Amino acid sequence: MPRPLRVAIVGAGPAGIYAADALLKSATAVEPGVSIDLFERMPAPFGLIRYGVAPDHPRIKGIVTALHQVLDKPQIRLFGNVDYPRDIDLDTLRSFYDAVIFSTGATADRELRIPGVELDGSYGAADFVSWYDGHPDVPRTWPLEAEKVAVLGVGNVALDVARVLAKTADELLPTEIPANVYEGLRASRAKEIHVFGRRGPAQAKFSPMELRELDHSPTIEVIVNPEDIDYDEGSIATRRGNKQADMVAKTLENWAIRDIGERPHKLFLHFFESPTEILGEDGRVVGLRTERTELDGTGNVKGTGTHTDWDVTAVYRAVGYLSDELPKLPWDVASGTVPDQAGRVIEDSGDHLASTYVTGWIRRGPIGLIGHTKGDANETVGSLLADFAEGRLPAPASPAPEAVDAYLGERGVRYTTWEGWYRLDAAERALGEPQGRERVKLVERDEMLDASGA
Repeated sequence: MPRPLRVAIVGAGPAGIYAADALLKSATAVEPGVSIDLFERMPAPFGLIRYGVAPDHPRIKGIVTALHQVLDKPQIRLFGNVDYPRDIDLDTLRSFYDAVIFSTGATADRELRIPGVELDGSYGAADFVSWYDGHPDVPRTWPLEAEKVAVLGVGNVALDVARVLAKTADELLPTEIPANVYEGLRASRAKEIHVFGRRGPAQAKFSPMELRELDHSPTIEVIVNPEDIDYDEGSIATRRGNKQADMVAKTLENWAIRDIGERPHKLFLHFFESPTEILGEDGRVVGLRTERTELDGTGNVKGTGTHTDWDVTAVYRAVGYLSDELPKLPWDVASGTVPDQAGRVIEDSGDHLASTYVTGWIRRGPIGLIGHTKGDANETVGSLLADFAEGRLPAPASPAPEAVDAYLGERGVRYTTWEGWYRLDAAERALGEPQGRERVKLVERDEMLDASGA
């Protein structure tokens, strides 16, 4: 009787789990069957949803319910707290599996090349997101002394950062934020948040719902300058061809013409302001300099030579994420991705790196919403299954599932399982119950491992 197709997936966030789901829905899952192991460097699964989505977005976190249903399938095992390549490398994975899919996402900040980024008080948004989401590998405290703060970028991450900075700690207390984050936010002195984009309203990358949610807080007054509402032919074409861009522009237009209210925290959305320098004194941020831009007819902008210095003492750079380079895989430095063709990893020679595939942000860069990775997963899995059907996947030396457990055990790797996630989930829910909260997230890695029964 033929053995099942053995597949390793490195990264147990949405992209990896969608790939597992695509495998399970294939004809191969029926005959000869599939056997899937997900490897995740964090003790808990779900990747971006647990450590990249703002805590006051339970709607997005509801995606976890669908991912749960996939991981509950008996053909799937989870190995959490297992790092690639420290605990298991590509050659070892190939010795256990017919194919390896990398879905490791993006966790670092993309570089912003302007003077002053190195100053004390200049922060990468990814680091701040990791802090308020209770990531175990970042410091437990965050400096929140600034009363006036700049956020650079006009994507959803910039909105998340601005909203968390502008909200009160008590507004966020009903969420799953851990105690250290609540205490940190309670000490925050932020009263004015300024979000800057170098282009116009039609080019903003906000999703309409995330933008509207800014205005739902009883403590945040969202302010848009009427002079920033401007469109050229390219902008008008964008609005006509993109319903979401049109909805965002209409929301911004409505905010620009209304009277400014009395809510205590002011959140300004600035357009046509391109950051040129973070200003500093004695090594600390004391301001932000921007150049006014104007539309050029195509939806792009050009500088006007007019500069403004903004009185802020902290700057958060939300200009995009960047993936970590993966050892043993080819790497495109400019895009921060693994080169591929239809999900097949492609070496410098142009050949397919045998039995090795990519999906999600490590494949196409950190763009799009969580659900967009489903299409990636389907294409990648389609390529993998075609290679399997045509005999292009080298047979592993040790395909028995127990060989993986033995390998990790011999090396003393303290790994978590899917059953362990249920124990961790129960422990976090128990922490929240006395406060009437759904859960309180555990932060310390050792505490997570202990709760999981690793």
